[in-house]
Amino acid sequence: MSQEIVKKSSKKENTLSKISGYGSGKADVVMSVDQVAKEAAAISSSAPNINKLEELAYNKPFLSINNLKAGYGKMEILHDFNFKIAKGQSLCLIGPNGAGKSTVLHSIFGFTNIFSGSIIVDGQDVTKLTPSKKLAKAGIAYILQDKSVFPQMTVEENLLMGGFLKNKPSEAKVAAEMVFDKYSRLAERRNKPAGVLSGGERRLLEISRALVMQPNILLVDEPSIGLEPRFIDMVFGILEDLQKKDGKTIIMVEQNAKKGLEFADIGYVMVSGQTAIAGSGDELLENPDVGRLFLGG
Repeated sequence: MSQEIVKKSSKKENTLSKISGYGSGKADVVMSVDQVAKEAAAISSSAPNINKLEELAYNKPFLSINNLKAGYGKMEILHDFNFKIAKGQSLCLIGPNGAGKSTVLHSIFGFTNIFSGSIIVDGQDVTKLTPSKKLAKAGIAYILQDKSVFPQMTVEENLLMGGFLKNKPSEAKVAAEMVFDKYSRLAERRNKPAGVLSGGERRLLEISRALVMQPNILLVDEPSIGLEPRFIDMVFGILEDLQKKDGKTIIMVEQNAKKGLEFADIGYVMVSGQTAIAGSGDELLENPDVGRLFLGG
């Protein structure tokens, strides 16, 4: 074997030893996405029943998804999907790519085709409402993945964009001032272009823009995506504050499974458009199958 081949082999081994698992922490064995999906499907035979989901929501669900079939165009992604969360709780959806996690958020907000089933918020059927009506009438706000800030607009202008459904512009202005009172980082930069903000500050602005509508439910898509570790901690601290102090109900999809489950009251593992495992965040963190497949060890 040539010296060059030996060097390449050694370099490859060093690279593999640094590869992290699905969440965080090093993994001795790197599993392919297909392998994770296949093994995840194998554990879905003991999927939770409705009683278990109700129990996790203290038997007082504020938002319920009932036997939902939904997808895009004619393609069905969610298959008789059920979901329960109480007011003021947080829930994290994890699972392999293509499991339907983001489709759950899209369906709640009105971005998918609903073939059958229902979505109920505080006793109100919101299944067929448009996204704007869901925001205005049911208090549901969607916080998109990174890069939804308008970089040329000022921080204040970005915030006011979040209040476009307010009945009066003055209401949006008052709500924006409440955000500035809450977050000095944004207040200090209110007249600066949003493009100058750090990654963590941009994420804070995206969250705050949704808060201008004073929602009850926050749908958060990948809050940690593209952020340095120090900013990830900051963003999760903000979400925890919104839940614990302001009573927001938070539903998130998070690729960093360990971080998401540490934050959330409830965790669902999704496989092929259905829930394979459900439990408290702590229970899922201690589940050996979840650890092996999604937490890197």
